[in-house]
Amino acid sequence: MAFSNSKSTNETARKIFKILLTSPRIKVSWVKAHAGNIGNERADQLAKDATQHGQPYSHTKLPKQHIKGLLRKRMLEEWQTSWKNGDTGRKIFNIMPSVNLRPTNWIREDVIVFSQHGPFPAYLKRFHLSDSDYCTCDGIGTALHYATECIYTVSWHMRKPAPNFEQEWLKRVAHNLVSRQKIRWIIKFMSESRDLFLPP
Repeated sequence: MAFSNSKSTNETARKIFKILLTSPRIKVSWVKAHAGNIGNERADQLAKDATQHGQPYSHTKLPKQHIKGLLRKRMLEEWQTSWKNGDTGRKIFNIMPSVNLRPTNWIREDVIVFSQHGPFPAYLKRFHLSDSDYCTCDGIGTALHYATECIYTVSWHMRKPAPNFEQEWLKRVAHNLVSRQKIRWIIKFMSESRDLFLPP
């Protein structure tokens, strides 16, 4: 029997061996099956019930890396569900619909443009921080306006997308280092020249 071997690697056998070693009153002996021994019959019945209705149980020790992989997969699934069904960050969700453990390498200016939460009159008016949503050049002051048509940011302009392709345009800009550098310069310029961009 495995539990009688002190060198057994089976965890359950080692626990039983330890109990027997510290409890000399417990005696282990072979009992003939189906011989009317009440305890043996009950143990036999419990064993049958366990095989037919019990939950599988294993002492198999999984490698730490495997467990970490399973936990990471589960975490990403829960995070993805939360991100997909969330109420906030929808503008960023439209650019990055899938969660990922790799950093995006976005800096503050990138977040300002892609979330469209920044020094833009259209955004400020939504929160009653400005009386007008117009830029001083008379266009609607959105992130897209400054990146494509404002006369004050013409040095960094990109081609303006058709209205039904704005989201696709933002995705392309988000994944293009040259375009991202342009929007960073725009936001930096706007921050340094605030008076120029105050609505009329």
